[in-house]
This record gives sequence, structure tokens and C-alpha cells, in this order.
Amino acid sequence: MSRATSTSTARAAAVADPSVKMTHRQILFVIFGLMGGMFLSSLDQTIVGTSMRTIADDLDGLSLQAWVTTAYLIVSTISTPIYGKLSDIFGRRPLFIIAITVFLVGSLLAGFATSMYELAIFRAVQGLGAGGLMALPLTIMGDILAPRERAKYQGYFLAVFGVSSLIGPLVGGLFAGADEILFVTGWRWVFLINIPIGIVAMAIVLRFLHLPRGATRSVRIDWWGAALVIVAAVPLLLVAEQGREWGWASGIAIACYVVGALGIIGFIVAEKLMKDDALIPLKLFRSPTFSMATVLGVLVGFGMFGALMTIPLYLQLVNGATPTESGFLTLPMIGGLMISSIVSGQIISRTGKYKPFPIIGTGLMAAGFFYFTFATYDKPVWFLMGGMLLVGLGLGQLMQTLTIASQNAVGPRDIGVATSSSTFFRQIGGTLGTAVIFSVLFTRIPETLTAIFSRTSTQQSLQTLAADPSVQADPANAGILSLLSDPSKLSGALDGDTSFLSDADPRLAAPFLEGFATAAVSVFWVSLCVVLVAFVLSFFLKATPLREKSAIQESADEDAALLAQSAADTTGALVDPGRAADPAASSAPATPTPGPTARR
Repeated sequence: MSRATSTSTARAAAVADPSVKMTHRQILFVIFGLMGGMFLSSLDQTIVGTSMRTIADDLDGLSLQAWVTTAYLIVSTISTPIYGKLSDIFGRRPLFIIAITVFLVGSLLAGFATSMYELAIFRAVQGLGAGGLMALPLTIMGDILAPRERAKYQGYFLAVFGVSSLIGPLVGGLFAGADEILFVTGWRWVFLINIPIGIVAMAIVLRFLHLPRGATRSVRIDWWGAALVIVAAVPLLLVAEQGREWGWASGIAIACYVVGALGIIGFIVAEKLMKDDALIPLKLFRSPTFSMATVLGVLVGFGMFGALMTIPLYLQLVNGATPTESGFLTLPMIGGLMISSIVSGQIISRTGKYKPFPIIGTGLMAAGFFYFTFATYDKPVWFLMGGMLLVGLGLGQLMQTLTIASQNAVGPRDIGVATSSSTFFRQIGGTLGTAVIFSVLFTRIPETLTAIFSRTSTQQSLQTLAADPSVQADPANAGILSLLSDPSKLSGALDGDTSFLSDADPRLAAPFLEGFATAAVSVFWVSLCVVLVAFVLSFFLKATPLREKSAIQESADEDAALLAQSAADTTGALVDPGRAADPAASSAPATPTPGPTARR
């Protein structure tokens, strides 16, 4: 056997080495590092919201606080598919390390921002890292675990999401309420707390995350796709966040619609020309499973963010909870999400079947939102907890199942782009859901308040209370009494600061609470309709059999087959032409060449 043949054979054997399958201990250490990264991004989304009012007051930029959130959201969303594609080209480990590093740099800068403009820019830097922290952990899971085995581990990641959603408002409230911690202003620790967590996650990743690299192949980087996804997504995300303030039919909003539409058209053309090297290859959508899972992800993202944004606001305004208390009161939803995720993951791991879970999950979510439509301002908190539990039980069966379906529907070399695309479209659905939800809510509030204050019974009751000397003497009632003296302000009473309702006489506050609760019910109806569409479509999700090997093992098998074929071609080319031309020689039996097989 020639040296070229033996080298090719050795390379094939190395690629097919079964050691690419990691041990349970190695997998757990990798998962801890990945969870640390995901914890950073998910905690950052909840911890900042609670303290934003304090931050804005300290930096004298209350009117700019929306841009701090918008900058993070836009950059994290558009960077998600870019991370996925680059990780398919250059490997998961370096991209994940870059994502953590960028996020930590952004956190450090944000912690020492001196103005809201600086904070918005530094939050965008954080978002650039967060895009990788949201997409790559699930991608790496797809690399090291087969789909059936993956299901039982992904419950850990949803547990991280649940814990961060629960403690985020609490920690944010504690930091915002502290004047100084270690000689640094309290709210700045909202960002600086990421540094020690990120360092631990980085250390674990550097120590334990070592993924085998398959055979390299020449690729083109889709610069046009990356540029056009920004042109398409940024204007649409921007108008989704700011449209209510600008006006949905304003000149700047229309400009965003036009630029976004042109960007989408250009992006599709660029992806078609780039073929397999595209940022989001269009071939992925030829798979009915991937396409349907993507559509369901958009709709579920709409419903999920609709619930996560509306319910805490309802608890704070109608039930009088503080931001920290509202975080604890959503425990039934977080608990339901974690329990159903773990249980469904174990069932998928044992049976290899996931088809029922999108149906059951969307059905439970729809039941939860239908339950919420019966909410009234005088219902106790435990009533809302029943709906939260149903929504949580539904979400837990959907988030990991749709990701597994998307990953299982593509080849091993496309897992990165498939996972990041799934996350990207779910985020788009969530952003769209937030925009629609708040638009409906704040459009309905003036209508419901006008209707309530137009009722004769309400007017008579308020007139009686306003004439009561004890009510007039209580300074906590001053805000409501001022509004009642000028009826033209009543319809816009809940557009700004609502703290005047906190300690006011419950009888005076009741019409305002009823107005908000009635408007919120309209939001729940919208979410119900969207989730019902997802419920119907979930029956058409084609559940392909789950593969038995991880993406690394499948890639190794493909590389081994290619190298073995190359070795076979090389062996065939080395036959002596003179011997091949000699009939006597060709008819003689071949003498076996000693080699590894003969030695066995």
C-alpha cells in the first residue's frame, strides 16, 4: 500500500474516531458553561427593566430610556443569525468566547456610563454579545448530543431562563434601591454583576468546551446577506418599538416600512445567489418541518412576550404589586414552564416522539389566555395565577420542542444557522407581539376609561366621595381628585406616571383599575387568537424521526466516508498500466498486500 493511501486511511480513521462522543461528566461541565452564558443574556433582559426608572433619573434622561432598551433589542436580534452562520464556518468555541467577551466589555462600559446616550451605545455593545449568548448554547447542544438525548438536557436551559426571570426583578430592585455598594452607585451593579458571572462562564468554556473540528471546506462569507438583514430588520424593529410614540402612519414610520420591505427583497435575492453559503440558506425552508417550526416559533414568540410583558404590568397596576413582588407573583408561570420542559424532555428522550407536544403546548397556552379573558379588576391574585400556570405549562412544551424539530430537520453542517434562524424568528415574533400588544393596550385604555367615567353610577359615586371631607383631607387622594376636577384629562390618566393610584382610596381608584383591566382583557383576546392559529398549524407539523447521532458524530461519519472514497480513488489510480494491459497478469489471482486488515 502506498504512503498516500495509508495517510488517507489514517485520516479517515481519525475522523471516525468514536472518542468524539463526550462523556456524561464532560457534557455536564460544558452545559454549566453554556448555562452561565445564557444566564447572562436572560438575566440582563429582566434585571434592567426594574431599575430603569432609577437609572434615568440619575442620568437625567427619562425621555431617552426607551432607546436604552431598543438599542439592546435591535442589535441582539440582528446579530443572532450572523453568529449562527459564522459558527458553522469558524467553529462554535471561538464565537462563543467572542460573544462572552463582547458582552462583558459592554457590561463594564454600561456600568460606568455618564449619560443616557452613552448607556444606549454601551447597551448596543452588550446586545452584540447577547446575540451569540442566546443562539450558540442550543447550537452547541445540537453538536454534542443526539436529538433524543438533547431533549432531557435542555430542561436545564429553561430552568436558567426561569430562575433569571424570577430573580432579575428582585436583584434589579435591590441594586436600584441601594445608594452605594462597594463605593459604586447601586444601579451600576445592574451591569457590573455580569462581570464575575461572565468570568466564571468563560473559565468553564475555556477549560471544558473542546469540540472536534470536521474536515474544512472552502466557503464564502455572505457579506451582502449580513448587510441586508440589518437593512431589513433594523427599520422594522425600530418602528415596532417606537411606532406608538411616532404614530403608525407618520412619515418616519412609513419610511421604516419602505426601507424594511426593500431590505427583505434584497436579502432574499442575496440569499438565493449565495446558495449554501448564505447567512440563512433558503434551502432550509424546503423542509416542511423547518418551515412550520419557524412559523410556530414566530407565533409562540408573539404569545410568550405578550404574556411576559402584560401580566407583570397588570399585577403592578391592578393588584398594587411592586416590580419586585410582580416578579415573585409570576412564579406559577415560571414553575409551569420548568416542570413541563423537564417532563416533556424526558418523554422525548425515552420515546423519540415529539409530535404531540406542540399541539398540547399551544392548546394549554390558548386555554391560559382564554382563562385571562375572564379577569376583572376585583379578582384576587390567585385567580391570575391559574392562567399563568396554564401558559407556563404550554410554553415549556414548545420552546425546546420547536428547537429540536428545527435542528433535526437539517443536516449536521447547518445546525448552527438553523438554530440561530429559529431563535431569530422567535425574537422577531416577540418584538412584533410586544408592539401589537402595547399598541392595542394603550389604544383601548382611553376608550375603556371614557366608557366607565360616562356611566351615571360611576359619576354619582365619585361625586359623593369627592365631597367627603375625610377623602379630601387625605393627601394620597390629591392626584385623583385633581383629575376629577378636569374630566378632559381622565382618558389619558394612565399614559404616564400611575403612582397616584398606589395609596389612594380604593373607591376612587376603582374606575381607573377597571379601565386598565378591561383594556388588558382586549390584549388577552388578541394573544388568544394568535395562539389559536398556532394550535391549528401545529397539527400540520411533520415530525421526522429523531436522529440517533449528534451533529459531531454525523459530520465525522460524512468526513470519514469522503476521505475513504478519496483513499479508494487514490488506490485505483496507482495500478500499474503495464500490468493492467497484460491479459495474463490481469487473469492471475491478486496477491494480498499485508496491511492493517491482514494483521487483525
